[in-house]
Parts: sequence; structure tokens; C-alpha cells
Amino acid sequence: MTKKIKITDIQKIIGKKKIETGLVLGSGLGKAIPLKKKVEFEYNEIKGFNLPSVTGHSGKLLIGTIHNRMVAVLSGRTHFYENGKADTMRNPIKLLKDLGVKKLVLTNASGSLRNNIPTGSLMVIEDHINFSGLNPLIGENSENRFVNLTVAYDKDINEMILKAGNEQNINIKTGIYAWFSGPSFETPAEIKAIRSLGADVVGMSTVPEVIISRFLKIKVAGISVVTNMAAGLSNETISHEQTKEIAKLSERKLSKIIISLLRKL
Repeated sequence: MTKKIKITDIQKIIGKKKIETGLVLGSGLGKAIPLKKKVEFEYNEIKGFNLPSVTGHSGKLLIGTIHNRMVAVLSGRTHFYENGKADTMRNPIKLLKDLGVKKLVLTNASGSLRNNIPTGSLMVIEDHINFSGLNPLIGENSENRFVNLTVAYDKDINEMILKAGNEQNINIKTGIYAWFSGPSFETPAEIKAIRSLGADVVGMSTVPEVIISRFLKIKVAGISVVTNMAAGLSNETISHEQTKEIAKLSERKLSKIIISLLRKL
């Protein structure tokens, strides 16, 4: 059995350079960030990591530089629906924390509930609705489990993302993200219900990572790439293949935003 890589092994390889910013890249977005001086670690090589079983999630920890700043990137994530564990991303995010990450930008693919947020849009997440009722801190025995989510998404980072969009002439929407557990797509009735509750887009990830990040005192922001209109809102056939295809088409826009954002963070 191959010995698993630990954080001390990673630190020996990357040296003492400071890493303050982390990224999580969602479905079909794994190549959005062009890192220099890059080192890669497969998730199945790292102690405590689960390998994603979903296509479009490469399952690699990438560490490199942009604008001469060290960045740690989780290329791909595991989801609750893959193993029934809401805290499936806790160890990867904890490793980012241990590497020095203080600010984390999460990306995902999502379905839109609003005509003014069409397919191909980018949306900054202002807040979320945990429609699944699941929580990655269930079973945590410390008093720190009572995380205040009044301002879950960092307003300063969100403002920087919007400014990055203006600089790149890319229109970025803002709105509320709703988390369903998946893996099946939502029904039209569910979409109608969550839309009436104030959600703007819907997806199967991100919320657990936000809760874990805030638990670990990491400032967090989220960007949704809209890959389809949600069930019952168009005649299109919703599929994971469509999600990956549209996400890939939006990769260039997302890359421009993140590269511009990293100059500000």
C-alpha cells in the first residue's frame, strides 16, 4: 500500500513560501487557472482526501503562482451525493487552512431560476439557502460548531470580484444560491418552491464548503457559472454532459475574473 502524502510532505516540496489564497474549481472548470511553477498532487495520494467520482472533476491539488503570488487550487471536489458525507470536503479545506490560506474562492456550475440570469452567466453568491437540511458540522463536538452565517460570504471579496468583472468588461450577476443534495436534478415543483423562497440559482455543492470554511475562520466567496435553466423553465434537456459543456465554454471568462481578482486579494 502506497504511503499517503501528509501536509508536512507538501510543505517540504513547496518550501516556506506563503499561501494566503485558495480556489475550488467545480464541474468542467478544472483548467480555468493558468498557474506557473506548478506542482500537482493527486487526491488519492493525499491523506484524508476522497477522489471525485464525477467526470469534470480531476481531483488534483495544484500549487503554483499567479502574479508572483502562491495560490493553492483544489481542481475538482467531492459531493455529498458521492459518499453520503456532508463533510466530505473538510479535510481538503483543512489542508488549505494549514498551508496558510485565509481567503477561499469557490466556483460551481448551477442552474438558473431567473430569466435575467441566462445560461452562460457568472453570478457572485451573496447568500445561500441550505434546502437539503444537511450540515458538514453534524457530529462536531466543540462549541465552535455553532457557526454564525449572518455574513457567510465575504462582502469585500465579493466587491473585488465585481470590480474584476468591470475591468474585464464581463457582466457578473449577484444572487442567492440554493443547495440540493443531488445527484438527481430537481423537479419543476421543487424549482418553483425554491424560487418562491428567493433563490436565484440552484446546485449540488458549495454550501458545505462555505460552512466548513467559516468554521475554520477562512473568509470565503463563491462564483456560480450558470450552465442551464432549471427544470420546468425551458425546453432544454438537463444533463451532466450539458453542465460540463457550458462550463467549459465559460472557463475563459471565469479565468479572466479570477486572474484579475488575485491582483486585489
